[in-house]
Amino acid sequence: MSVNLVEATGSPVYMEQVHAIKQRRDSQIPASLRLPKEVIDSAPLDVTSIPASCGLLTDKELAITELDATSICQKIAAREITAVETVTAFGKRAIIAHQLVNCLTDIFLDEGISRAKELDEYYEREGKVVGPLHGLPISIKDHVPLKGRWASAGFLATVEVSQDDCLMTSTLRNLGAVFYVKTNQPQSIMHLETNSMYGRTLNPWNTSLTPGGSSGGEGALIAMKGSCIGVGTDIGGSIRGPAANSGIYGMRPSSKTLPMKGYLAFQFGADGVLPSTGPMCRSARDIDLFIRNVLASKPSLIDVSLVPVVWDVPTSFEKKLRVGIMEHDSVVLPHPPILRALAAAKAKLAASGLVEVVNYKPFRHDLGYDIIRELYFEDGGKIVRDLLSQTGERMLPLTEWVISPPYTKDHDATSLRALRTQRDEYRDAYSDYWNQTGCDVVLCPPFPGTANPHDTAKYWSYTAIWNILDYPGIVFPSGARLNPSVDVLESRTHFLSDADKLNEELYHATKMVGAPVSFQLVARRFNDCLLVAAQKVIEDILKAE
Repeated sequence: MSVNLVEATGSPVYMEQVHAIKQRRDSQIPASLRLPKEVIDSAPLDVTSIPASCGLLTDKELAITELDATSICQKIAAREITAVETVTAFGKRAIIAHQLVNCLTDIFLDEGISRAKELDEYYEREGKVVGPLHGLPISIKDHVPLKGRWASAGFLATVEVSQDDCLMTSTLRNLGAVFYVKTNQPQSIMHLETNSMYGRTLNPWNTSLTPGGSSGGEGALIAMKGSCIGVGTDIGGSIRGPAANSGIYGMRPSSKTLPMKGYLAFQFGADGVLPSTGPMCRSARDIDLFIRNVLASKPSLIDVSLVPVVWDVPTSFEKKLRVGIMEHDSVVLPHPPILRALAAAKAKLAASGLVEVVNYKPFRHDLGYDIIRELYFEDGGKIVRDLLSQTGERMLPLTEWVISPPYTKDHDATSLRALRTQRDEYRDAYSDYWNQTGCDVVLCPPFPGTANPHDTAKYWSYTAIWNILDYPGIVFPSGARLNPSVDVLESRTHFLSDADKLNEELYHATKMVGAPVSFQLVARRFNDCLLVAAQKVIEDILKAE
């Protein structure tokens, strides 16, 4: 098995620099944790079992890496495990995972262990933890700065050593978190794929498929249990897509609720559609753990762009939740495993009697998707081309696709005002429509299929539509996997759109075998606490015997 299916290419100067940064990263792998070449070369499509079977982790380390973040915080506080034991276990497993799926950009386990030792000594000396995340290892996406560690904004021209923490990482550090690795993202940070100058990241459940993007390194690492919780970002599906593809949990909060001050970006000031940052993790309760504690630090006092929201997740509801089920967006019909899982979920929710289930018909998702695609690159992609040309970096196919006309235009002030007016009118119309449905939340696909073959993710609307509306969303696993004997594609002669026909052509069940099947749950803007509570209710019903 080759970790890098497609090597980064460009000018000789570019290739020399890429070789150097890959050597720097690979030199961070200790000899004691290197997998034998024959293990890598003969690895099956599903590599998730190799960390446990390779013999490089002790039984205790394996047990620790099976825990979610909430359990880890509880066990460290109860002195059942130490911070050093915890970061060592996850660090070792992360390094093993990287050799199989190429998910990391920077490895600094010694630094993490050193910090963990300080935390253990503090606990021994003071008899208390430094904060609610004391000793919790957290993985960090590449463009989120950590002091003294490598970062980039998705292009070789932007690679740098961060001079300081950003607000998010300084907040997490103060809460007691320990950092030990950074994770891969795609060129431009604008693909539902993860392929960069650091190489291509693979899906652990089936390495011929993508883990998604742009937080694909995070998704793959967490699926391999080399991390229990990490920080991702999302402007079109970049948390939810990888969470879905890797079978983990991920939340895109409403924008301007969690801090992004200091994050690296290449389009500063472009606010036609706002990004969001949030947790990717192994359990739904870890979402609450992360957001509750970050917001408790009052980041809006430092980042004046933030809305000072109050985090108060309800434990009960005055009336039954009204759950809309959106099977498709009227543009692209999802693949069989997604439809199968949604149909089963709809039946089980309705039969429970605990929630009110209604059919949710999408409101002009085709228009919303057209608008947001045009908003992403208001300069027609000029800054992308300029950054690539600085180092001779070759434009990857999905970068070219996302900045290509007719959706990308070089706007002047007048046309940009008109586009934003169209956006705001769409938001208003959608809000009116949602109100008429009476839905509290909507359960829908996170993508028009499970994890797809590499370089084919070109339809973002199942996630991006909620970005233009700024509606928060949680992706969580259904527990099902793609099964070729069950998930058979039915022959169709009528298609909803050209994109629908192309999506059907991408479905090859035998090649996509084993891919996790996931759900997406969304709520109205700033109804993040309601969303978290609703997700728990729905997942509890779906998991009940």
